[in-house]
Amino acid sequence: MNYKLFLFFFVIILCGCAIEPSKKQIISEVSRSPFESKGFALIYNDQLYKNKKIKRKIESRSLIIFQRNLKKNTTVRITNLINSKYIVAKVGNNTEYPNFFNSVISERISTEIEISKIEPYIEIKEILKISSFVAKKAKTFDEEKKVATKAPVDDIKIKNLSNNTSKKIKKKINAFNYIVKIGDFYFKKSADEMKSRILNETTIEKVHVNKLSNTKFRVFLGPYSDLNSLKNSFNAINVLQFESIEIIKK
Repeated sequence: MNYKLFLFFFVIILCGCAIEPSKKQIISEVSRSPFESKGFALIYNDQLYKNKKIKRKIESRSLIIFQRNLKKNTTVRITNLINSKYIVAKVGNNTEYPNFFNSVISERISTEIEISKIEPYIEIKEILKISSFVAKKAKTFDEEKKVATKAPVDDIKIKNLSNNTSKKIKKKINAFNYIVKIGDFYFKKSADEMKSRILNETTIEKVHVNKLSNTKFRVFLGPYSDLNSLKNSFNAINVLQFESIEIIKK
């Protein structure tokens, strides 16, 4: 009798040990913040692959992106920050692409959320497995539904974040106007020293210090009114190997 009782408690302990790691994994998943990145997307075409600017191909109709900071098969939400439309996609194999861009996206993703080739400003946000965001709840427009029936691909999710679609809205033309944020500093002296370093060690001429508060001084490049000049300055600052560079729309 005592042997059976001992065996019963032994099985309970084993089960508890088996379950505990999964609990820790769930807690870890909940506690960490999802990866986010705002920047410019590179829209894939075969010429980029032929010119060896990208090491891998992307099928034009796929919902795959390349993103250097995320693992393969990570689910992400890609938002067009110009019109607020978004789509759910998957991260593909790791590959090299120009540092200026925060991702490489397929032609289909570009078309579905109407990304402009002149201003492909997007946000990438990782969707955690136990995130409150459920892809199935995202609504699709009638036009996207027609596309989906003609060329079925799993998990097309598109949404316009604008609440009022029934009223006629005048289109507001936002001029291309971006800065490259180098960093925020507690002391103005530190910000001025960073500005001097950039002017002395790079070819960049537009470097500014902006006082945001008594204890926050921002060093930034720009502003820039076109993609090429923005890209050139971003590439020029790369020689200093800063890790926290951010592109911000004014």
